[in-house]
Amino acid sequence: MTPALELRGITKRFPGVLANDAIDMTVRTGEIHAVVGENGAGKTTLMSILFGLFPADAGEILVRGEPVRFSSALDAIRAGLGMVHQAFRLFPTLTVADNVVFREEPTSRGLIDRSESIRRVGDVAERYGLAVDPTAVIETLPVGVLQRVEILKALYRDAQILILDEPTAVLTPQERDKLFEVIRRLRDTGRTILFITHKLGEVMSLSDRVTVLRDGRSVADLLTADTDPEEIARHMTGRDVDLDQRAPAHQPGEAVLEVTGLSATGEHGRKAFREASFEVRSGEIVGIAGIAGNGQNELIETVAGLRPPDEGSISLNGADITDAEVLTRRSAGMAYVPEDRHGVGTSHRASVWANLLVGHQRDPAFQRKGWFDLRAIRDHARSLIKTYGIRSGPIGAPVSTLSGGNLQKVVVAREMSHGAPLLIAEQPTRGLDIAAIEFIHDRLVRFRDGGGAVLMVSAELSEVLALSSRILVMFDGRIVADLDPSKVTEAGIGLYMTGAHEDGPDG
Repeated sequence: MTPALELRGITKRFPGVLANDAIDMTVRTGEIHAVVGENGAGKTTLMSILFGLFPADAGEILVRGEPVRFSSALDAIRAGLGMVHQAFRLFPTLTVADNVVFREEPTSRGLIDRSESIRRVGDVAERYGLAVDPTAVIETLPVGVLQRVEILKALYRDAQILILDEPTAVLTPQERDKLFEVIRRLRDTGRTILFITHKLGEVMSLSDRVTVLRDGRSVADLLTADTDPEEIARHMTGRDVDLDQRAPAHQPGEAVLEVTGLSATGEHGRKAFREASFEVRSGEIVGIAGIAGNGQNELIETVAGLRPPDEGSISLNGADITDAEVLTRRSAGMAYVPEDRHGVGTSHRASVWANLLVGHQRDPAFQRKGWFDLRAIRDHARSLIKTYGIRSGPIGAPVSTLSGGNLQKVVVAREMSHGAPLLIAEQPTRGLDIAAIEFIHDRLVRFRDGGGAVLMVSAELSEVLALSSRILVMFDGRIVADLDPSKVTEAGIGLYMTGAHEDGPDG
């Protein structure tokens, strides 16, 4: 059978970076083909070339045996390709139907027929089991539904080859599982899926075949049924990686963060969480687990100063910061890795070096006679780039040119490099590859062992178990358990997360 897709010798250079180096890849019709690699290995660049967003410097693309040359994404769409990007490309104030039919709107008497748009989009959504309301406005929808809208856009145009670039990076486990059901259904209808990821568990459970990229080259082409996560990790990193390592126990000290009776209001005037009381001591990592929407994000926003509390108190190193501004909290010793690295964690138009400085620009180490000391600032940036393995071009380039994983490293590096006694980390390794996760975990443990206090929220229960000294579980806006990670399993935590086992905060 003629392959759905062949890439031969694809090469792409950017200033100072060889992103793709003579990559070969064959994708069979009707398979889920995973493409994995560390951040900066060339995955997204390769897919962007395939979808006509970048021209290749060398090489050839064949679609169903025919050579093609795409000068734009429109050419790729006409050839039967569809792509769902890491950052969704949707108009937030328009409806689902308006977004899906954009540029291909049905008309009646020379005008856009919105009723027909809604009908057609509803038909496609029902046919493929994509639970989406065509009349809903994009900005009102959760991220898991936005993912389905992006897939709908491709299916509406009858895409036979779907490229999904890190599609689960911003999804909860429940949303991920629903997405996988959709992907399998699409494969069963004869469509071909290119699934770009760094999560080996997803590779093993979803894909039929896997191509591994490292340093811009294709280093392995494997049948998923004939391999295992350890072998894939070796190809990705060039070394053995311990995928199940747990942080060694450590004796905590005095309380750094104290939260007492804290409550706050969320969307639509409803209580997001209520009566939260806990402490985080020096030398410990307190992990928060919970299904999305149970108040953990609002709790973190309130502690970080991004959401006002309704009642309760927050103290940092004995000082009351309940009503303090964000700047005051940072000055008091709070560092913060937000969940939204794009909208909150970085300024996408600013340079890499400027983003590594943000929040610390008043530090005397970066000033001289009342002016910025650009040499010190750039030396600081280069040091962090080297230490944290951030793959970037020139440090003066916009941070938006970095891959999602490297953008996350920028945020983590900045927040962990100034010796704050408290680090709040929301999804600290979301979007990172195996080696980067291993590195960040090591940094968090070092921060803890140096006397730092860490409050961490993660959707990955394996991460919560691996790192936490204690685990707080949230359900329905309340802390329902305070667990010892050495005495609980993922399944046990899951019972508290779903409300099936509530014994109060002492668990």
